[in-house]
Amino acid sequence: MPRWCGEPGRTEVWYTTVTDPDTGCGLWLHHELTAPADGSAPYAHGWAAVFPKDGPVRHARFGPAEWTLEASGFSADGATARPGRLTGSAEGGALRWDLAERPMDEPLFTFPRWSWRRPLLPAAQMLPAARARYDGTFVHDDTTLTLTAAPGASARIYGHGNARRWAWLHADLGGGDVLEIVAAVSMRPGLRRLPPLVFLRLRRHGRDWPRRPERPALGWAGAGRFRAAIGLPTWTVTGRCGLRRIRVEVTQPADRTLALDYTDPDGRHAMCRNCERADTHVLLERWWWGGWRTEAEWSLDGTAHAEVGTR
Repeated sequence: MPRWCGEPGRTEVWYTTVTDPDTGCGLWLHHELTAPADGSAPYAHGWAAVFPKDGPVRHARFGPAEWTLEASGFSADGATARPGRLTGSAEGGALRWDLAERPMDEPLFTFPRWSWRRPLLPAAQMLPAARARYDGTFVHDDTTLTLTAAPGASARIYGHGNARRWAWLHADLGGGDVLEIVAAVSMRPGLRRLPPLVFLRLRRHGRDWPRRPERPALGWAGAGRFRAAIGLPTWTVTGRCGLRRIRVEVTQPADRTLALDYTDPDGRHAMCRNCERADTHVLLERWWWGGWRTEAEWSLDGTAHAEVGTR
């Protein structure tokens, strides 16, 4: 069900990222509802992008189109995003897709669960399923990708628009483990001068760490916040909670990264640089007998999904 309830100055996003295990291609489907702050009619738009392993990034947009309320999900200009199904085309059919989605995990709330029900924060993000598998076809120009149990995930965003600066990561670590990160600097006065607030959720062996989503962003009375160094081509997140600490390094090579302009409900613009074939190294350590010991370590070569946004 769409989260938007008719208020002006809001945006809602349904997006999906997938890795084709056979070809190494990354896919990105973005569906967006924008309700302008001036009260004018809401509109729907989006895009599809493919990140081939052996060629340039290709993308195409659909919309803008008049927004029509859907009982479940998104539908506009021939593109649909509903539970269990993603279909559509862009650029006169040069890009087209028909994908079935199979949830493989429980929902993952990157932000506190209450922030999705009560929109008090500038924005909130969540995954209806932390991991999913995709079957179907994605056609770009004269190439057809046939996906079979391709790993990926869909996510939802609801808020007032884009942050001043942000970084995002979705990493399927294998074996049922997944890492989701959103680090952002708010546009709100009084918050825009703060360092990025980090929301990090590591689901490992079916358990989420840190246990409380707000812990990496707020620490304890401000102390112990996780830190993000946002930049390109490499950005990092580090932090400690309890007896564990984590370091995440994400690299978005320029030739695998797509730059797109975002428009907020108030008409301001932001630049997103997205890479669906990012490299990631994750080191999880635990304090044990007076020293830090490696508890788990993952390296992803071209299979992580990442983004950096700026003004």
